[in-house]
Amino acid sequence: MAEDDRTRAMRSPGERRPLPSSKDGPRAAGAPAHHFPQPPQQPVADDVPRSSSRVYGKRRSGSSPVRPMRSTSDRPPPPPGQRPPRRRIKGGTVLKILLALLVALVVTAAGMLFWIDGRLGGLPAGILDDYEGRPADTPGTNWLLVGSDSRKGLSARERRKLATGNSEGQRTDSMMLLHLPEGSDRPTLVSLPRDSAVTVPGQGRNKLNAAYAIGGPKLLVRTVETVTGIRVDNYMEIGFAGFVEIVDAVGGVEINVRAAVNDPKAGLKLKKGTQTLTGAQALGYVRTRKGGALPDYERTKRQRQFLSAVVKKAASPGTLINPFTSIPLAMSATDAVAVDEDTGVFDMLSLGLAMGDSPVTTVVPFGGTENVAGGEAVKWDRAKALALFEALAADQPVPKEILDAG
Repeated sequence: MAEDDRTRAMRSPGERRPLPSSKDGPRAAGAPAHHFPQPPQQPVADDVPRSSSRVYGKRRSGSSPVRPMRSTSDRPPPPPGQRPPRRRIKGGTVLKILLALLVALVVTAAGMLFWIDGRLGGLPAGILDDYEGRPADTPGTNWLLVGSDSRKGLSARERRKLATGNSEGQRTDSMMLLHLPEGSDRPTLVSLPRDSAVTVPGQGRNKLNAAYAIGGPKLLVRTVETVTGIRVDNYMEIGFAGFVEIVDAVGGVEINVRAAVNDPKAGLKLKKGTQTLTGAQALGYVRTRKGGALPDYERTKRQRQFLSAVVKKAASPGTLINPFTSIPLAMSATDAVAVDEDTGVFDMLSLGLAMGDSPVTTVVPFGGTENVAGGEAVKWDRAKALALFEALAADQPVPKEILDAG
């Protein structure tokens, strides 16, 4: 065996023979050429990883070179005259939004109703309690609406400004019986003149407002039920201060003043014609005794006219759906109005809706006078008054000849 063969055999199986270098000189002629496997060559231009990745805000994909990332704001603008594509909202999303808004409105409305209901009241319990001989319940709903001359809540300066005087105590300034029918007929609003000659239970003949002065709301209700034969279902009362607050809360009330009024005692000076009255002006308008051959008769007409106008405006959609008017109105009304213990917010809503339906208005027919304990009083026309109250008790329209008289 040759020397080279022995050396080759002594090497380990994995040991390679070093390649000849220039120091060894040129390879001998006829020496075999040794070939060794070479590793695969990578493309020089493609020196990035093949997997998609992001490097420092740049994006690479596959064998592509690194490119800057592009946001939606970097998109080129559409060609002139072409509108950009709009993002459409799915029908289900719109329905969910509308449903959420509806639920929010219902919850808000319900919360406000409960809030108002909790603020109602303000009168002693038992105003509408039963008693022996009380009229039986009749169809429809009957309200006794009372405007008192209470100065409660008015400062000395406000009393001077509103010309209410400084009378102590509390008396009724106006009384009206409102009948809400069960059917489709219009409501009926009847004025009960405060100077009417009536029999006050346990007190004999006196003026109607004497019942309130003697026994408060409870005796007044019993007196009205006794002389009319109609059961009162709800009672509401308001004083001078509350009157002004409610009118101002609805932004004033539009009234057609049929004749010019100049009454310094009521602090009122109005021109003839349709105009919007402030709270102070409205108070003077319903209290003045100026104008007409029968001042008290004209006064009751103005009171019915005003009450219909203010309740109609307060119950209008423009007032109720506007929080800048509905919320102040609710606060003023609940502070100003006093109701019996059984009258709630839904009763008040039915009252407002009924008054917004332009009720039929009249006054108890009367003729002549009568001397009673309180002085000279107005005497009712017995036959016509009986026909009026019998129609209301039967939930029927009031006869036309009685309406013409009122």
